[in-house]
Amino acid sequence: MNDFKISRSLFFLFITIIFSSCCTQNAIVAHRGAWKKNNLPENSIAALRHAIDLKNAGSEFDVWRTADDSLVINHDAHYNKMLIEETKYVDLVKFKLSNGEKLPTLYEYIIEGKKNNKHTLLVCEIKPSEISKERGKTTALKTVELIKKLKADKNTCYISFDYDILKQIRAVDAKTSLQYLEGNKSPKEVKADKINGIDYHYSVFKKHPEWIKEAKDNKIILNAWTVNETADMDWIINQKFNYITTNEPELLSERLTIKK
Repeated sequence: MNDFKISRSLFFLFITIIFSSCCTQNAIVAHRGAWKKNNLPENSIAALRHAIDLKNAGSEFDVWRTADDSLVINHDAHYNKMLIEETKYVDLVKFKLSNGEKLPTLYEYIIEGKKNNKHTLLVCEIKPSEISKERGKTTALKTVELIKKLKADKNTCYISFDYDILKQIRAVDAKTSLQYLEGNKSPKEVKADKINGIDYHYSVFKKHPEWIKEAKDNKIILNAWTVNETADMDWIINQKFNYITTNEPELLSERLTIKK
């Protein structure tokens, strides 16, 4: 009887968490951290820290796996003209970021993301491998494994342009939040594959406005990227998306204040 009560309590806690995320409106996600206004390197520890200090709802970052299986944070497939997937980590870190930081590992990034952070979701984009689909899925598994080891899984969601990467994560984790980036599937399609949200370029939603209502009706999380201009911000705000991903979190915060 006690085991049943505990299981029931955990079930309702999980449902509450999912429902709360679906009810969030116009929450700000800093794209590659909050970097632009203060001229910080994208995806740097400093940019992550600034997003947390701004109390943004989320801070997005990008994960690649090096030739020697190190998980590192960088947007592009190349770093200092070296293809990350074909380069060892020791060779990558010879070159500093513009603020003097070294190229951060996922481990270092997550450790920083947990510090003094009670409000900023870590939005982990796993990049599709340029070598093979299977390598991308393996990178996803290694990423999830490390984040769980660091006990940051409850404060992390995963996004990807590679649908198979998201399905691979769902196969090993029934509860984590997943959002698809490519913009070529309807809310009902992602729901059928147990994907929690659609995180599409805002232009996709202008082409498919019916997907906004469909997502809301099916309790699919709505996120839009990368919303940097005030007119686009205002349009998304009026549509009451759950999240808005931007390079301009300070500007978006101002627009949200004006629209209240």
